[in-house]
Amino acid sequence: MTRYARFLALLLIAGNTSACSRASTVSAATSMTDATPLHDAVKLVNDVIVYDIFSPPQASRVYAYASIAAYEVLRHGDTTFRSLAGQLNGLTPVPPLDAAAPVSLPLAGVHAYMVVGRALTFSQARMDTLRDGMDERFRKELSSEVFERSVAYGDTVARHVLAWAGADGFKQRTGLGKYSVLRDAPGRWIPTPPAYMDAVEPNWGTLRPFVMDTSNQFKPEPPFPFDTAKRSDFYKQMVEVQQVGKHLTEEQRAIAAFWDCNPFVMHVQGHTMFATKKMSPGGHWMGIVSLVARKADADMLRSAEAYARTAVALADGFLSVWAEKYRSNVIRPETMINTYVDEGWTPLLQTPPFPEYTSGHSGISTAAAVVLTQLFGDKFAFADSTEMEYGLPVRSYASFHAAADEAAISRLYGGIHYRRAVEQGQVQGRKVGELVVSKVSTHPTPIVASTR
Repeated sequence: MTRYARFLALLLIAGNTSACSRASTVSAATSMTDATPLHDAVKLVNDVIVYDIFSPPQASRVYAYASIAAYEVLRHGDTTFRSLAGQLNGLTPVPPLDAAAPVSLPLAGVHAYMVVGRALTFSQARMDTLRDGMDERFRKELSSEVFERSVAYGDTVARHVLAWAGADGFKQRTGLGKYSVLRDAPGRWIPTPPAYMDAVEPNWGTLRPFVMDTSNQFKPEPPFPFDTAKRSDFYKQMVEVQQVGKHLTEEQRAIAAFWDCNPFVMHVQGHTMFATKKMSPGGHWMGIVSLVARKADADMLRSAEAYARTAVALADGFLSVWAEKYRSNVIRPETMINTYVDEGWTPLLQTPPFPEYTSGHSGISTAAAVVLTQLFGDKFAFADSTEMEYGLPVRSYASFHAAADEAAISRLYGGIHYRRAVEQGQVQGRKVGELVVSKVSTHPTPIVASTR
């Protein structure tokens, strides 16, 4: 399929790191106090993910492996931080540092993030340029020997993480077959307007989870049985979507637009079809991590901790939800309403190309909120400006759960999910987030306790 999209400029932001003394394995020429280089690296990789049009599950995989690589490098700067090896499924300890050969951990950590990001995205020439640009930000603060050793150690950890990633089933999933569209099976998902795209990632649930035992560990309650009788639960939930769509307030429209997070929105003008690109739901939450880490004045290691833990929750959240989507194969509201009630009805948001139950955004947003609440506190208020680059205003939240709840209900306002899918998606996400909190230990104190 030919894809047209507006070009997104990828900017390298100049910046310097300040000097302070570190442990013997860390160069005295750089500091982990300033997390700006890591935040910039996360944004650059996210921009490439948007440019490459990654599906939401695929994007979550990139965030997780890249964030883990950065954390595993940077944790060497503080012995009170624990490795994720032995805590995440299949991850073994990364190669140790040479205590006699100082390195810059900030450079090595950011470099590892960029190297893993490059390996897991498509635009590798673009990523080469961005990675080299990030490296150069450190060069004038370091001797050539420390610079080269730091890059080399970042490469070493990146290779270790990529070898681990290579065994997660990602490559094998493509040989498991496509989704079977059965138009004579009422209630089963079929492609939706305007592009009628194939089902996205029908075998995603076969990948190795990061923390869960399997992607089926947190099966939600089953969806309502398909039924076109007007008194049935299934029909009533369809009517609710239609009626909510007819009577949306301006605030509800704003909420739906803010949390749309559709990475590939198709537009049809006559015989011409083109698309606009946006960040995925996972990308939105990685952006929130950046915002709140900055607000908490978290240093580079604390920021890396937040990115890694959140990304793990996002990735396992997608695995859990995607496994259910292709287990239940529920028809979308748009198809249901067009077939049985009003053939001219359209949802506020464009229906994404995969089954309805459960809601992915509800699941991953709740999972992320659970982890971020554990890190930053249950009353951490923040202003979310992640969507400003797409022309949407800032929205403010009193807590992470308030943001996640709004993200979840936005799917009903947008006309792309039934209420049950929203609520059960939240249940799945909460269980995933709680599992990450209980099984993954990085540091005994919350990030907010260390703010200056």
